Amino acid sequence: MPKNQFRMLRSALPGVEAVEAETPHSFARHTHEQFGIGLVSSGAQKSLSGRGMVEAEAGDIITVNPNEVHDGAPIGERRSWRILYFDPEIVTGLSQEIGPGRSEIPHPVIRDAAMAGRFETLFYATASAADGLLCEELLLQLVADVMREGGGSEERPPVPSSIRAARDLIDDDPLAAVSLADLSRESGLSRFQLLRGFARATGLTPHAYLIQARIHIARRLIAQGTPLAEAAFASGFADQSHMTRVFVRKYGLSPRLYAGAFL
Repeated sequence: MPKNQFRMLRSALPGVEAVEAETPHSFARHTHEQFGIGLVSSGAQKSLSGRGMVEAEAGDIITVNPNEVHDGAPIGERRSWRILYFDPEIVTGLSQEIGPGRSEIPHPVIRDAAMAGRFETLFYATASAADGLLCEELLLQLVADVMREGGGSEERPPVPSSIRAARDLIDDDPLAAVSLADLSRESGLSRFQLLRGFARATGLTPHAYLIQARIHIARRLIAQGTPLAEAAFASGFADQSHMTRVFVRKYGLSPRLYAGAFL
């Protein structure tokens, strides 16, 4: 079996991506623009989450919220999982239908055999273009499951206004060249205060956050069918090789493999 085995499956649902993985790879800190709901199918892993360090083993549901910094490393030699990534408006829309309350999934790891079974059914229904009504029912139930799980967990604390101002400077134009002095001036903090506060509030240094914002742009362009070299240039990378290295380091699969799921 290959050292790293990732499959990006064709999804029958708009705004939903389906991925299977089996790997010993340790992922650097990164974020997704989407909600992620998955299932560990073998082995175990440990990871940073918005709630601190957590561990998940075979049979556990794993989740991630949009722009939540996380990483992941195997416990033992390797682990495998299946995961669905949802455009944010899908989950937030369903969550509002279910009832007032959360805008985020409260727990990064959930042990619930019935929920795991519903996820498995939805995953294969999504990847096999199953009946649309069935997919709708399964998706609504899964979102209800993960949103209500655990009752009273608090959402992540808000980012301080000074750090938010610096973060917004990057978000407003991720392709622009920006210096620590620019971010310091925008935040009203010294460069050292800004660097320390930014990493504490977001989980990433300003440079890592900028690169993550650019890889999000690249991912969207690739999904739209943009040739890889053009996507690299349009998202601010030096060349396609640079984009590919960042993409693989953060997501485990290559841009070319990712693009293949949209052909």
